[in-house]
Amino acid sequence: MNRPISVRALAAEALAEIALSGHSLRDVADRALPRLPDARDRALLTALLHDGARWWPRFDAALDHLLDKPIRRNEPVIHALLVTGLVQLDVLELPAYAAVAATVEAARELRRPRLAGLVNAVLRRWQRERETLSAALDAVPATRHAHPGWLAEAIARDWPGQADAVLAAANTEPPLMLRANRRRTERDELAGRLRAAGQDVERHAWLADGLVLPHSTDVTRLPGFDDGFFAVQDGAAQVPADLLDLADGQRVLDACAAPGGKACHALERAKVDLLAVEFDAKRTPRIRQNLARLGLEAEVVVGDAGDAAGWWDGRAFDRVMIDAPCSATGVIRRRPDVRLHRRATDIDALVAQQERILAACWQTLAPGGRLLYVTCSLLRRENEGVVGAFLSGHADASALPLSLPVGQPAAIGWQILPGDGDLDGMYYALLEKKSRTSAA
Repeated sequence: MNRPISVRALAAEALAEIALSGHSLRDVADRALPRLPDARDRALLTALLHDGARWWPRFDAALDHLLDKPIRRNEPVIHALLVTGLVQLDVLELPAYAAVAATVEAARELRRPRLAGLVNAVLRRWQRERETLSAALDAVPATRHAHPGWLAEAIARDWPGQADAVLAAANTEPPLMLRANRRRTERDELAGRLRAAGQDVERHAWLADGLVLPHSTDVTRLPGFDDGFFAVQDGAAQVPADLLDLADGQRVLDACAAPGGKACHALERAKVDLLAVEFDAKRTPRIRQNLARLGLEAEVVVGDAGDAAGWWDGRAFDRVMIDAPCSATGVIRRRPDVRLHRRATDIDALVAQQERILAACWQTLAPGGRLLYVTCSLLRRENEGVVGAFLSGHADASALPLSLPVGQPAAIGWQILPGDGDLDGMYYALLEKKSRTSAA
């Protein structure tokens, strides 16, 4: 049985798992939140975990200045507790006396009474020296924007002149974006229901199914959720349904499909025969749950999108969508733990996987058909680098021009950077397979 525990002590244990042991923020939060019966405590825990993960690279570096000797290895939970203390003082701006006192008490609760004095001393020192220490941290882009050094450098290299804005955008709270399910409701009707329930909601300016709420909320309590009137989906992820030029009767492949948002959107747009392929068997139930709630039907199979022989029946697809596994560097504002878990050494393996998936799925596309390659990455190697290499080796492939109201053209395709139109960062390349006549 889990022992009773305070918010700050629980936050320290959970944040240590996320930042120092490599666990997913979502998984850790799902385990931790039910331990707090009070809704206010759960809200504070959520803030401490998200802002703790978001600002960890900054405050982890600050602790190197504030501590005579590092403790992250020998006392990881107390190190994480100190980060939560700095978050309370510098990000959440809680009353200093209460934040410090409660954080010191959490050290005792965590069975580290001998370190309670250290916690108090470090937080008090931060209060005294905050201006000087903050200036030193702000002098370096990586700690100014709380990104790992390798990623800050990669973004500066790929997006010179825009890097500072991109890094800053990753630390802003994203709006809550919904996608109206046009199979079951009209967007304006749904917006009216939400406003009647007290929600501040606006139609998205150019996404036909998009609605925007300024802040996150428990969507399961919103009117229409149980009836499948909407799904949660960032606007950048709603773009593929527009780019695919879907029509009734088409055969469509969604490779790397979990959690199924883009597949569901395609099915809402047209009566297509859709196959959803997902490598991770543990994620396929989520696809089926989303389909069922929204009143949609598709074939869902477990398979490696990079090995079509394992799931393809030989019938060609008119449309193929690849939401490729990637570094997720464009969605850090929604998934702040990405900055803690992703490594520069991961990119080579991701590029190899992306190239393999693109080549395999291309085989399944009918002549005259279109393939949309999508990533939520900001790194050019994963985007136009992968697509450019593919085009150079496939004479039957051509890139179609793209233009969206926000973002910018890439060397091939289109790139939305975090904050463009208040959307997540996402890359798109639309390829067409030449017909046999034109190829000849």
